Amino acid sequence: MTSTEANRLDTLIAERAAEQVAFLAELVKVPSDNPPGDCAPHAARAADLLEGLGYEVERHQVPQAQAQAAGMVSVTNLIIRHRFGDGPVIALNAHGDVVPPGDGWSQDPYGAAVVDGEMYGRGAAVSKSDFATYAFALDALKRSGLPLKGTVELHFTYDEEIGGEVGPGWILEEKLTTPDYVISAGFSYAVVVAHNGCLHLEVEVAGKSAHAALPFTGVDALEAATGILGALYAYRATLPATVSQTTGIGSPQITVGLISGGINTNVVPDRVTFRLDRRIVPEENPEAVEAEVRKVIEDAAKAAPAARVTIRRILLARPLVPDAGSDRLTRAIQAAAAEVIGEDIPAKGVPLYTDARLYAEAGIPVVLYGAGPRTIEEANGHRADEKLRLSDLSLATRVVARTLVDLLT
Repeated sequence: MTSTEANRLDTLIAERAAEQVAFLAELVKVPSDNPPGDCAPHAARAADLLEGLGYEVERHQVPQAQAQAAGMVSVTNLIIRHRFGDGPVIALNAHGDVVPPGDGWSQDPYGAAVVDGEMYGRGAAVSKSDFATYAFALDALKRSGLPLKGTVELHFTYDEEIGGEVGPGWILEEKLTTPDYVISAGFSYAVVVAHNGCLHLEVEVAGKSAHAALPFTGVDALEAATGILGALYAYRATLPATVSQTTGIGSPQITVGLISGGINTNVVPDRVTFRLDRRIVPEENPEAVEAEVRKVIEDAAKAAPAARVTIRRILLARPLVPDAGSDRLTRAIQAAAAEVIGEDIPAKGVPLYTDARLYAEAGIPVVLYGAGPRTIEEANGHRADEKLRLSDLSLATRVVARTLVDLLT
């Protein structure tokens, strides 16, 4: 791409900068918390906004029973396709579901307030921002008149926060798309080429209730659960000995994030349920990790034989592993970013897990890149006062547009 062509793209993006910010604000203002996962209303609003930009939007509603089986109320995935000519199909994927806002906000989490050049709101950075990045990058290409060869697809899905199975997983399984390359939502100052996998297990410890005056007549589920939790925390202390060779990943982690149980203060608890999250580094085998964690639980449960312990898998998400096929994407993004940002950006891993892995599992090269700061902590991702520097939205849009030109010429 010549400097004249690059400047032309930059000008086209700048012309609609205010419209892009307004577009993102409208997305932030519509709640799409997951859970509970009633995301069809947000998809309807997003589709209307995208049609306002001149796109033909395909609305793909996941069957109600399938959405509910995944733990959601409603899911409608959106696909846009723009064909420039014969050539590769490049898909850009971002998710519109978000974690609930929680407490501690200084701004309305659905207000999309702009303060000192930053937009505040749940999803402003993760990853409604990349609905805007990708839509306006493609818009600039459409208006540029450049002789491109290939097709750009926009995949806007709605279940990343619970794993992606009825988002990218579903559109791939239904054969609604077969892209050659995928760029998934990320941040502006690095290309993510690898990330952790994740195991979620639910452990239920069942005992027998009894009056607190006669606790020995029951089976204390909490006492049994305490032994299992102690074993899991002892297991956690062993994990730092394993360190991924991929920069940015670190060590495996395990967290018990949810726990419930008991009947009343004066009753021996008959049931305790907890859920755990075990992060899986790229070098680990997910099935072996699950077997390892199950063994820790089962061995600890032997100390309380009167209690019944059941283990249920909620999620097994595989790591995104660095792949030679994604090198073309990485080089193209890095070259474009060096021109736009004026610095070399790294290719690295992150300790998160994302739905990008589902494209990789289907054999499609994928990396993560989009609008955002250098770290998710800086964006307050999944925390109060999530925010996005609007200058980063502009930077990422320019980088993605140039990257697409590289891949389609």
